Amino acid sequence: MRILLVAPQPFYQERGTPIAVRMLVEVLCSQGHAVDLLTYHEGADLDIERLTILRTPALPGLRHVPIGISWKKLVCDLLLTARLLGLALTRRYDVIHAVEEAVFPAILLRSSAHARVVYDMDSLLGESLVSKWRLLRPAERVLRAMERAVIRRSDAVFAVCGDLARHATIDAPDVPVFLIEDVALPAQQFGGEAEPLRELLAIRGTLALYVGNLQRYQGVDQLVHAMGQLPRALDLTLVLIGGAPEDVTRVRSLVRKLHLEETVYLLGPRPLAQLSSFLAQSDILVSPRLRGSNTPMKIYSYMNSGTAILATRIASHTQVIDEGCALLAEPNPQALAKGLATLAADAPLRGRLGAAARRRARERYSVEAFRRKVCAAYLTLETLPIA
Repeated sequence: MRILLVAPQPFYQERGTPIAVRMLVEVLCSQGHAVDLLTYHEGADLDIERLTILRTPALPGLRHVPIGISWKKLVCDLLLTARLLGLALTRRYDVIHAVEEAVFPAILLRSSAHARVVYDMDSLLGESLVSKWRLLRPAERVLRAMERAVIRRSDAVFAVCGDLARHATIDAPDVPVFLIEDVALPAQQFGGEAEPLRELLAIRGTLALYVGNLQRYQGVDQLVHAMGQLPRALDLTLVLIGGAPEDVTRVRSLVRKLHLEETVYLLGPRPLAQLSSFLAQSDILVSPRLRGSNTPMKIYSYMNSGTAILATRIASHTQVIDEGCALLAEPNPQALAKGLATLAADAPLRGRLGAAARRRARERYSVEAFRRKVCAAYLTLETLPIA
C-alpha cells in the first residue's frame, strides 16, 4: 500500500513520539509499503528504503519546537495542514495514518482523498490541552466531543495503551481499535558507552535515576522535594537525565533552594545510544509522573533493564506495571520519599522487582511483539473499503 504518515512533531529526534514513529516506519517499510512521512521542518533525515520524508517550510524564528502545545507548534500544525491538503488532493494514497492532532485535517480530507484514515492515538488530546492551558477548561467538553467525532469517522484507531483503547472502543464501537503499545528497546540496539556515574559524581551508596523531559507533569519537582525529606544517613543519590535548558534551570534552582546539591544532580540531555548503559548503572529507576493515561515510553526500557522501578500509582503506569514488578507510590513527595527509602534499604526487594519487570517486558513489549501487532492491523486495513 501507499501510506501518508502524518507526524506533527520534529522528526527525527531522540524522544518518545518520534522514536515510536520511527519504529512504525521501519515496520511498514520492511513489509513492502511505500511511506511518505509528512512532518515538521526540524529533525534529522533517515535513510530507510521505501521512505520519503516531506517537511513543512522552515519559517524564520520557528526553531526548537518544544514538547506539548505552544505557539510554535500551532504555527507548525497550520503549515502541516496546508501541506497535507496539497498531498491528499494531488497524490493517491491507500492510507492516511495520522498521529495525534493530525487526525483532524486528515478526517476532513478522507472523502476527497479516497483514502482510509488511521488515528494513531497517543493521548486524550482535549485532556492534554486543558492540562497545559487552563484557560481552555470551559471548552473541555467541546474538545472531547471533537475527539469523539474523529474517532467515529476514522477507519481504524491505533491506541498506544489500554486506557486509550477503552476510550476509543466506548466512543466508536463499530471502529476497529488496535492496541499497539510502545516497546522495551533492546539493550543490544545501543552501543554507546555512558560516563560512569558513580566515579563522575563520587557516589558510594544507592543510585536512583530519572530519564526523560523535565516538564512539570512529569513530577520531577515532587521527586526533588522527596529527596529533601530523606535522612542524609540513607546515602541515596538522585541523578536526572534529560530536559530542555529552561526546565533544567528551573529544577536546578529548586535543588539549590532545598540545599540538595550533594544528593541531586542534573546532567541534561544525553544521546539515546547511552540509555541502556545509564539504566544498568542504577539501583532504582524513577517515574514520578503526576497524571495522564498514556504510558511513557521510558517505562518499557526501565522494565527491560532489570532494575527496580519506583513509579506513581496513576493510569499511565498501572496499565503496564503493578505491585508484582514495581513499587508504586502516590504522586506526592511524602509517598515518593517513602518509596525511595524502602527500595534503598532492601536490595533483595530491588532484585525481585527488577527481574519480574524484565520478564514482563520481554513477554509482552518486545520489538517483535510490536511488529506482529502492526502487521496484523495493516492486514485488516487492506480488507476495509476505501471511503
